[in-house]
Amino acid sequence: MGSEVLRRAYDEVLAEVAAGGFGPPGDGELSAEQIVAHLVASDELMIEATEAVLAGSPVAYYDLDAIHRPQLDALVAEYAGPGAPGPGPPTSGGSAVPGGSAALGGLAGRLRETSRRLCALVDRLGPAAQTPVETRLHEDVDLRVDETLPWARTLDLHARVHLPKHLAQLRALRPQFHAHRA
Repeated sequence: MGSEVLRRAYDEVLAEVAAGGFGPPGDGELSAEQIVAHLVASDELMIEATEAVLAGSPVAYYDLDAIHRPQLDALVAEYAGPGAPGPGPPTSGGSAVPGGSAALGGLAGRLRETSRRLCALVDRLGPAAQTPVETRLHEDVDLRVDETLPWARTLDLHARVHLPKHLAQLRALRPQFHAHRA
């Protein structure tokens, strides 16, 4: 299993974030910052699981949306404050994302880093990609997995379902899609 499909999915998400111009979320929806923070947190879990698969260690992968809400807000806050880690040198607007917050720019930098790390690990998997991993993915009603899957299948779900789902959420935050929010 190679990382080509995964890299393309990340490239699309990162390009959307870089384009900026997001409006506020509707009731019960995630902000652009929360979406990117969620992807960072998911990547970190996937990195840990992939490292365990490579080491031949027993592993289970749990990515439950409900668990992440407090973590998402903490991660956004970590990137929002003065002296927060950022994507590179400070900018006059405090953000590397047009019309975005400083937190969004920093989180985008972190997502670039975590996605590169995950893709590099995926490229090392080889036959280990078929390692069975107890997998629980629960995000809304459109992504529910509660079974043992080959790790390659979980990575494929991430690339073909999970990342595109959040790409669509980011696109829906653009004011032109919701004139009542502008």
